[in-house]
Amino acid sequence: MLQRKKQRISRTGTEISDLFDGLPDDLVISIISKLASSASSPPDFINILLTCKRLNRLAVHPLVLSKVSFKAFAVKARNWCDSVHRFLKQCVNAGNVEASYTLGMIRFYCLQNRGSGASLMAKAAIKSHAPSLYSLAVIQFNGSGGSKNDKDLRAGVALCARAAFLGHVDALRELGHCLQDGYGVRQHRAEGRRLLVQANARELASSINALVKRKPPQQHHRHLNYQHYSLKTCQGCPLLSDFGCNVPAPEVHPVNVFLKEWFESEVGELAPGLRLCSHKGCGRPETRAHEFRRCSVCGTVNYCSRGCQALDWKLRHKVECRPIERWLEEGGGGGGGVGEMEEVV
Repeated sequence: MLQRKKQRISRTGTEISDLFDGLPDDLVISIISKLASSASSPPDFINILLTCKRLNRLAVHPLVLSKVSFKAFAVKARNWCDSVHRFLKQCVNAGNVEASYTLGMIRFYCLQNRGSGASLMAKAAIKSHAPSLYSLAVIQFNGSGGSKNDKDLRAGVALCARAAFLGHVDALRELGHCLQDGYGVRQHRAEGRRLLVQANARELASSINALVKRKPPQQHHRHLNYQHYSLKTCQGCPLLSDFGCNVPAPEVHPVNVFLKEWFESEVGELAPGLRLCSHKGCGRPETRAHEFRRCSVCGTVNYCSRGCQALDWKLRHKVECRPIERWLEEGGGGGGGVGEMEEVV
């Protein structure tokens, strides 16, 4: 009797194995592609590689690598190695735009391979990848990787406009401030304010959606009680981040986390006199002295863009900002002068 049960179990296991082996490669690749595109962390994709030899072989198929989620590239700076670099290059060669953007940012800022990094971001931007368009706009605004004379404000505005058209919130915010200030484009205050409202409305909507997703299912009612989310209102209308509302900080892209870890740890080191963008969700470093502009009120913080300044103002700096006279009295030197960037109120 026991022997019959063992034979039945072994026969069932063999049948299951035969069923999997009998699946065509095209179907398995399609399934792995779906899993790769929904990966929320590097281990999600690594577990596929470790399952069996067949999955290990099919998981590096170009069709799969082209679909890998950007969250699967969220490697820690301390874990950076040649094998990670090779994997990103494989994904780039397979046509993955997120891999092009991630590797481009790492090469441009961390590995200081400016030409290769910019070309990888441009490769993703050609395919209408909004974060790549915005990053290239920041490079053009600052003349990153070159001298101050290499700034191209009009090119930066054009790239920002394209990214804003694709719905990129930071690009919308940056373009709004450029129009309000007449920076790289003819001044148009009304249009700039409209874009700022649009950017903040998108930010507010994404914040509410994120909070709703975190709520337990039993607390989802037909009529949502928005007072639960503690969003400040003025005369019945929600206030937006550039206009005073304390909405949660937006989700940071993994490559920005990588940049911040790279330069704040022992892995990478900034050259003397260079600084990181003061917005904690950015991580971009200066490529030359005094590349970023300081806050015109206190002079103690610096930003790579107006968008980063606006976000950092409402998240942190509005509590800490003090007039520059106090900053000079406490020993902050005047080298490089006060930046052109205005305080965001």
